[in-house]
Amino acid sequence: MENHEPILVPVDRSLAEILPAYLVNRREDAARLAGLLERGEFETMRVLGHRMRGSGAGYGLDAISRLGERLEKAARSGSQADLAASVADLDAFLRRLVVVYTDDEII
Repeated sequence: MENHEPILVPVDRSLAEILPAYLVNRREDAARLAGLLERGEFETMRVLGHRMRGSGAGYGLDAISRLGERLEKAARSGSQADLAASVADLDAFLRRLVVVYTDDEII
């Protein structure tokens, strides 16, 4: 059974103007990754994972960085099962994510 509980993530309010567009792009990536997996385009998946690994934390979303790292590693190994699980986890995280803007810098 899939968990539908929201994942509340505190993010510094200074990111409020740019975070929505970042999340739109990650949701597009999640949808794209499913098709890439079906076609066996592991190198493109690796690149997308690498970009997420590098960018997520900068937007206050460490989970996206961790998921990107998983995608990158799974794509390097060519493990379809690990890639499918990583894509599903990314999609689930993005669907459940609720950003809570804070006035204090998150450290």
